[in-house]
Amino acid sequence: MIDLLPPALILLLGALLIGPTRGRLRTAVVLGAPLLTLLAIWQVPDGVVLTMDFLQYRIEPLEGSAVRRLFATIFALMAFAGGLYAYRQAKWFELAAAYAYASGAIGVSFAGDLISLFLVWELMALFSTVVVWCGGTPAARAAGIRYAIMHLTGGVILKVGIEGVMIHTGSVELRPMLADNFDHWMILIGILINAAAPPLSAWLSDAYPESSPTGSVFLSAFTTKTAVLALILLFPGEPVLIGIGLFMVMYGIIYALLENDIRRILAFSIVNPVGFMVCAVGIGTEMAINGAAAHAFAHIIYKALLFMSAGVVVYRTGFNKCSEVGGLFRTMPLTAVCGIIGALAISGFPLTSGFTTKTMISQAAADQSLAVVYFLLAAASAGVFLHAGIKFPWFVFFQRDSGLRPKDAPWNMAVAMVFFSVLCILFGVAPQLLYAYLPYPVDYEAYTAGKVVFYLQLLLFSGLAFFLLLPLMRRTETISLDTDWLWRVAGLRVATWLHDVLAAAGAGIAAAAAATGKALYRRGCHWFGSETTEGRRQHGVFARAWPIGTTALWIAVLLTAYVFFYYLD
Repeated sequence: MIDLLPPALILLLGALLIGPTRGRLRTAVVLGAPLLTLLAIWQVPDGVVLTMDFLQYRIEPLEGSAVRRLFATIFALMAFAGGLYAYRQAKWFELAAAYAYASGAIGVSFAGDLISLFLVWELMALFSTVVVWCGGTPAARAAGIRYAIMHLTGGVILKVGIEGVMIHTGSVELRPMLADNFDHWMILIGILINAAAPPLSAWLSDAYPESSPTGSVFLSAFTTKTAVLALILLFPGEPVLIGIGLFMVMYGIIYALLENDIRRILAFSIVNPVGFMVCAVGIGTEMAINGAAAHAFAHIIYKALLFMSAGVVVYRTGFNKCSEVGGLFRTMPLTAVCGIIGALAISGFPLTSGFTTKTMISQAAADQSLAVVYFLLAAASAGVFLHAGIKFPWFVFFQRDSGLRPKDAPWNMAVAMVFFSVLCILFGVAPQLLYAYLPYPVDYEAYTAGKVVFYLQLLLFSGLAFFLLLPLMRRTETISLDTDWLWRVAGLRVATWLHDVLAAAGAGIAAAAAATGKALYRRGCHWFGSETTEGRRQHGVFARAWPIGTTALWIAVLLTAYVFFYYLD
């Protein structure tokens, strides 16, 4: 039984109402539905709230806990800020798809069993694909198809693992496990695909920049973070996640430095913070899990803020590339300031939320004497500062004057950016406001002299390196291929080769078939006859009259004699 309406259902109803409503009523739906959802989230108590029978299994689509409410809370806040940012610029069906997508993320947050998790996750994949398609360009449609294929593939892998668990254990309970058998590995791989873990991460940098300026804000928030939550619930302390996370934190840095597209820079930089979270889940201590949850919360805010700032630039100028813009701070000061705040937060600069959450993960590694992990995470922070922290605001808002003089953000976009900018600073200045809602009690002090000095030195030297290498950084008019090279280049070449081979084989088979047909036709004419060109019949062996003389007479005589002597006996 249930005494309250599931939070995900409230937001889904809001998505359904966006289309039929108009004017102020639609505005009320867009802004009110996430707030009502947020209220419902904090009415969900700890433990299983809703159960039902499905395929002879007891499923639990609504289960509350501290970490579940934390993730659901930031998802609802993201839906509110994203709706505020987009409702005057986005088409109604894009908003509806985005809200349905967000409701799926909240549904994943409260899913208490593997079946519920799988079903809601696949709905997320469906609606997020629609958001990508709302970019409205041929590139967006193609990217959406590739995005759907990748996520459906991940869904199939996840389903294989879940079915294996159901068969071997008879349970669909969502409980901690280790990657110690085939079923668990399939579940882990399915989750990691949604977390954008390389080498299966190209869908992220491929699809997100092709969506609309408003759609990319929603896309940046939900899929990868629901994957982090799933890892927290299912694989805390799995050692292989430490290595995967470290690989992720390093992976996107080079691509982001080489990239020219504004939103592709930010898309590549998603992989790095998610890598921090994955690594923290692999460490598995209470401090690490707190760090993963807190950093996911902070990441959604500052990453959405960065995509909001970039979206305003694309919306006002119509340009997507760093080489096409520059000097925009003159007429877009608010957008520039908000973008800089987001850039500082993603880099883990002191007094921002990125610092108070990212350092918690580093401290968890230090507490477990994982020195290599600690220093690699620190180096990754410096790398992020190079591309997302400096490159994005420098090339877009400063450097050379492009001559563009666009207006600053419309008021609704401006309010959304200011709202998230305030949160970035608030959770950086007063981290206890966030720490109080983490899954485990927090005994951690972010602002020690050693931490602050270490990270300031790291980031300042990283900034110095950027400006020393600025001539190389300007060479950004490139197209970078990630592992999507496998299907964009190698796959195309293989397909072309197969076409040529099959075409040649087909031509040979056709020629052989024609020759065989002609030979059979000639033999058929020989034995059975044919029509001549004059329309006369040419008889074959079986139809031709042969001169046999008295042969028939002697055959008749012999047959008569045989019959006579047979009956004589």
